[in-house]
Amino acid sequence: MDIATKVLDRLKDEISQNEYDRYIKNLEYDKKSSRDDVIIYKTNNILSAKWIKTKYAKKLAHLYEVESGIKAQIIIDTKNTKNSNKIIEKQNISSSKSSTLLNPSFTFSSFVVGDSNELAYNVSKAVAQKPGEQYNPLFIYGGVGLGKTHLMQAIGNELLKSGKKIIYNTFEQFMNRYTANLRSKSMDRFREYYRNCDILLIDDIQFISRKEQTQDEFFHTFNELHSLKKQIVITSDRAPKKIAGLVDRLKSRFEWGMLVSINPPELETKIAIIQKKSQLNGIRIPDDVINFLATNLGNNIREIEGTLIKLNAMSNLLNQPITLEFTKNAISDYLNEKKKSISIDEIVDFVAKELNIKPADLRSKKRAKKIVEARRIAIYLSRNLTNASMPQIAIHFGMKDHSAISHAMKKIEDLIDSDENFKVLLEELQSKIETINLK
Repeated sequence: MDIATKVLDRLKDEISQNEYDRYIKNLEYDKKSSRDDVIIYKTNNILSAKWIKTKYAKKLAHLYEVESGIKAQIIIDTKNTKNSNKIIEKQNISSSKSSTLLNPSFTFSSFVVGDSNELAYNVSKAVAQKPGEQYNPLFIYGGVGLGKTHLMQAIGNELLKSGKKIIYNTFEQFMNRYTANLRSKSMDRFREYYRNCDILLIDDIQFISRKEQTQDEFFHTFNELHSLKKQIVITSDRAPKKIAGLVDRLKSRFEWGMLVSINPPELETKIAIIQKKSQLNGIRIPDDVINFLATNLGNNIREIEGTLIKLNAMSNLLNQPITLEFTKNAISDYLNEKKKSISIDEIVDFVAKELNIKPADLRSKKRAKKIVEARRIAIYLSRNLTNASMPQIAIHFGMKDHSAISHAMKKIEDLIDSDENFKVLLEELQSKIETINLK
């Protein structure tokens, strides 16, 4: 039995029989198209493929590594469709030029641009148009799931069209290859591999922290490629100067070209992202559901897409339309878990900072208009973003009892209905506080 087929049997022991029969039983290992480090499974339709990829791909990759000792990319595709064959063909083309397959869906046209990422988008497009000539290296940094990898791979996918030799690796893959070649005393092979490309894309460079030998090797690889005017693109969850244990000479090199950050999307951009992802996945979602998801989900784009796929799968399985009520029930576990991670103290400190008020004032009995409004906002967010009861919130804000909280909630709900600017402010504050707690 092939290892990849054996992995499916092992997964059967780790999930329910119902899940296995519904999703995994119909998976088939595509031995012909697969490689040691790229395992392709096929299923009946694109909906199943997306759901299996979202829920089980990481588990399949882990089980495959346990069985084979090889870290592999798991691809879930559809059986006997032209689209499937085109994707595999494109992936095989990419694999001949890349150390790790680029995701063909990560393109500039599928990236949603907003105020939070516009500069990073424009700079990335400039790099794709004139690699090695400007912005070299390009260093993109920001929180998890904000689009760094998307832009990096969009550069790679664009340059593949012109026949460029692309190497895309996570830093972990770079380090693993370095360690393996070091042990086998084949460093010449390692250096030849990385220094004979046109474009080097390294994801999650922050993990280079305090790895002195690997930093030294990366430094020399960087210098060699840069001297030959080969494009280097790097991503990180933080700016170079904030990467602990990064040697000064690499900090300096990383700042030679262009440092650009991606920030959490503002509410309008999140709405546009959900609309775009729904369109790309063929999912029809009403506007009120889109607004609810934008307000209540975090800013991790991968999680947003996973939620959309889950909603679509549940809608089809239960034969129910995606309504607001259906959505609230479908993601209730997620919302409850999120509430557990946010405290009233965090909300108070956040609102005070955003509205330029002392945290102590929000807990005081001061009646200045600015303080009263800020206090109501903090109470509203505490009620909606935590599991605290009204009596608990009342104690926290030094109020008499739960009726005072109920009165404040009524006031702010009236403002939401009558003042559009206030409603937008409240939604933006809620989105930001969720970002802080969901990084």
